[in-house]
Amino acid sequence: MKIGVPKEIKPQENRIGLTPDSVKILTSNGHEVLVENNGGFEAGFYNEQYKNVGAKIIDKAEDIFNDAEIIVKVKEPLSNEVKMIRENQIIFTYLHLAAAKELTKGLIKSKAVCIAYETVTDDNGRLPLLAPMSAVAGRMSVQAGAHSLEKNQKGRGLLLGGAPGVDPANVVILGGGVVGENAALIATGMRAKVYIVDKSEKRLEQLKDIFGDKIILQLSDKTDLKKLVSECDLLIGGVLIPGAEAPKLITKEMIKTMKRGSVVVDVAIDQGGCIATSKPTTHAEPTYIVDNVVHYCVANMPGGVPRTSTLALNKATIPFLSKLANNGYEKALKEDKNFLAGLNLCKGEVTYKAVADVFGHQYVSPSEVIN
Repeated sequence: MKIGVPKEIKPQENRIGLTPDSVKILTSNGHEVLVENNGGFEAGFYNEQYKNVGAKIIDKAEDIFNDAEIIVKVKEPLSNEVKMIRENQIIFTYLHLAAAKELTKGLIKSKAVCIAYETVTDDNGRLPLLAPMSAVAGRMSVQAGAHSLEKNQKGRGLLLGGAPGVDPANVVILGGGVVGENAALIATGMRAKVYIVDKSEKRLEQLKDIFGDKIILQLSDKTDLKKLVSECDLLIGGVLIPGAEAPKLITKEMIKTMKRGSVVVDVAIDQGGCIATSKPTTHAEPTYIVDNVVHYCVANMPGGVPRTSTLALNKATIPFLSKLANNGYEKALKEDKNFLAGLNLCKGEVTYKAVADVFGHQYVSPSEVIN
């Protein structure tokens, strides 16, 4: 099968869909891989490395979209990429469709087969292709928040871990999933005072086993969230509903109660954000201020560490991509119900219920579409 890897064109997005090691796995199985010229350069993967494992270097993205049966990306296709997508072409990437009405509309019109990394599941209901980037984003959220608290970034002028005789900053993490756990890992390492709020007692018990008394655990329905938010210095939003728009847990009124120069990092911004005052930003202009609160809402946070992110992502995606390439999408999805959960759109049909519901489209079961 012919697999295409275009260069990412979202601003400050330097990851690439496949590493040379992943390409080697595919070419050794008889597949042809087309990589856009210098597509991996900023992540430290060079044309020569791709050529050495059998890839063809292609100058123009248009030629890749025209020729490839599978398009492998990292971020969702932008509008000029959507125009190049062909009927029956397989698109394998992060899509986050529930927060992207125009993208959803364009991909439906293309009649492509769109498989979203973020909704592929495992036998335990976890999200194995989202987890690596959630881990990276969770860790980066604390780095970004700590930097944003500095006075020259218009923050409170606090050092996250305090100093001898000086109290550390208060960090509140919304959601105890992969983002929250990894944010807590870095925040506790920096000696901050860390709270995690989650709705699941079972998950909080797991976090207690991991962190012991280094964090303060809060069950969401028994927590005065407004008070917790008003007293925190750094608020991290890491709440996820798989494939759906993130719930707005923090209201505009709550933001108004926060201290001047405190910081919000909304990791859920890819899915619309879990904070009412959030809007997507970029690595070039990562922050803005609402009610004297610094907001960091970069929609592709892991793109800031493209080498680490690309390597981590490929470890998770290559087994699934190999199935797609070796068996074709129908056989690959039929044989793996967890992989089938990644099918969001297929030949003009909406096959992921949360996406259908948010935009009022008719939902068609993915198993119906591929039978």
